[in-house]
Amino acid sequence: MTVHETTTATAGPKKARQDARGTKVRRRRVRAAWLFLTPMLVVLALVAGWPLLRTIWFSFTDASLSQMGSANFIGVENYLVYDEGWYGLLADPLWWQSVWNTLFFTVISVGLETVLGVIVALVLNAKFRGRMVVRAAMLIPWAIPTIVSAKMWAWMLNDQFGILNHMLMGLGIISAPLAWTADADLSMWAVIIVDVWKATPFVALLVLAALQMLPSDCYEAARVDGISPVRVFFKVTLPLIAPALMVAVIFRALDALRVFDVIYVLTSNASSTMTMSIYARQQLVEFQDVGYGSAASTLLFLIIALFTIVYLYLGRRQLGGDQ
Repeated sequence: MTVHETTTATAGPKKARQDARGTKVRRRRVRAAWLFLTPMLVVLALVAGWPLLRTIWFSFTDASLSQMGSANFIGVENYLVYDEGWYGLLADPLWWQSVWNTLFFTVISVGLETVLGVIVALVLNAKFRGRMVVRAAMLIPWAIPTIVSAKMWAWMLNDQFGILNHMLMGLGIISAPLAWTADADLSMWAVIIVDVWKATPFVALLVLAALQMLPSDCYEAARVDGISPVRVFFKVTLPLIAPALMVAVIFRALDALRVFDVIYVLTSNASSTMTMSIYARQQLVEFQDVGYGSAASTLLFLIIALFTIVYLYLGRRQLGGDQ
């Protein structure tokens, strides 16, 4: 037997033992992970799972707010039914208007927050005097409760005594006060302005944390090679901060898809800004139609779940391809 054959013969059992030991370690880690996760999953099932199942069940009944216990099963009539015409949630033009408003609000607000958040993070990542004070001041909009900031902006956007109209008229940009929250053509943009003002610091904070973790040797090499800062950003910085940016975008998109408070405070039940959450609240509380409102809430949940699954799938494929 040659030396090579002897080495191979002894290495085979050794490798098998190492694989078996590695498998045992992985199994032990999996059991430990499930041991720690089980209490959280149980609490989550009780706090979120049970109300969700109840909502889905009510969406197939004719339950009302005054007679919750005597609800009757009616199938999919709350969603869509034909009785000499189409009726139900999917045949309601106001529902589809609220879906469009929600998607429009999500795309515009999250897009602006992402771009502005990256710009603010790049500025705060630079070294200048008073940087810590500016960073602390940047978090003030995010720290203010949404109801408080929405009410504050409602006063600022008032068409009679709002400071925003006063400033724009003083600069000569407008000649007459604008009804920001009452005009159907301006109300959605007013809501977007308020949301961008509040949520941009959140995106900037996550991006700033990612920027501070980047290796400096890449930028030193680019500086030596004379590469322009714009090209360095798109070729080096942006790919490296993509995971953190993806987390920020998905968190903000989920918040935007279920937005309620800021729009309800500024414009109440106006059809021009009504979102899916406001539509569901109107059916549940004002019209006391629990079955119909539960159907709207169920569709809202399905839309958010579908968006999350698609976004995570595409993000995982992109990150895997980069690796």
